Amino acid sequence: MPVVTASLRAAAGIRVAFGHVLDFVLPALCPACRGVIDQPGGLCAACWSQIAFITPPFCERLGIPFVYDPGPGVLSMEAIANPPAYGRARAAVRFDEVTRGLVHALKYQDRLDLAPMLGGFMARAGRELLETADAIVPVPLHWRRLWARRFNQAAALVKVISAHTDIPAAYQGLERVRATPQQVGLSRTARATNMQGAFRVPDAAKIEIRGKRLVLVDDVLTSGATIDQCARTLLRAGAANVDVLVFARVVDAVRAPI
Repeated sequence: MPVVTASLRAAAGIRVAFGHVLDFVLPALCPACRGVIDQPGGLCAACWSQIAFITPPFCERLGIPFVYDPGPGVLSMEAIANPPAYGRARAAVRFDEVTRGLVHALKYQDRLDLAPMLGGFMARAGRELLETADAIVPVPLHWRRLWARRFNQAAALVKVISAHTDIPAAYQGLERVRATPQQVGLSRTARATNMQGAFRVPDAAKIEIRGKRLVLVDDVLTSGATIDQCARTLLRAGAANVDVLVFARVVDAVRAPI
C-alpha cells in the first residue's frame, strides 16, 4: 500500500500544478452553473443566493431543520423512530441542485480547489461538535474506488476542518474493507444490511480511537446507512462518542417536529 499512497500523492500534486497553469490561461468558472466568475474557488452571485444553509431551529440529534421553532431539545420523528448509533449530526447546507453541483465537482471533476470553501462552511456548521472533539475521522473509500478517483473527498474536507480548528485528523482511523454495491434504490433495511461488515478500525489506529470523542466527516448524508455503520465500528473499537459532520444533507420539502 505505501507504493499506492505515494502514487496517489504524486498524481494529486501533478493535478494541482496543472490546475495552477490553467488558472492563468482559462477564465474561472462557477462550479455549480459553469458561468464565468472573478475568482476561482467561489460561486457566482446567482448560485450563492440559492444555497440553503441549515440554521436553527433543527433537530438536536439529526440536525434536520424544522419549519418552526418548537423550543430547545425537541427531536424529529426520525430521531425518535430510528435513533442512530452516533450522537449528533450537523450539516452546513441542504442537498439541492446547487450543492449537488458542488459535491459532484469536488468528487468527480477533481475540483480540490472547492474543499477550502466547503470545509469552511462545515467548520462553522459543526462548531458545537468540534468544541469537544479529540479527533476528526473521514469516511473512507474502498481502495479500488480510491484508486479510480485518486483522492478521498472526505479526507480533503477533514484537512480543511482540521486547519480551521487545530483538531487532529485521524486519516487512518477507519478503513473500508468491503466494496459495497450502490445504495440507490434500496430500502432503509436493505441499505443497513448492505453496509454491514464494510468497515473496520485498523489495529494500528485503535490507540487513537479508544476513549476519544470523534467527529466523523463525509460530504453528503442521505439515508445515513453508511455513516451509521462507520459510527458503530468506531464505538465498537472503544470510541467514547461519535458525532457526524457533513457538507450537505438530504432534507424533505416540509419538515415539522413531533
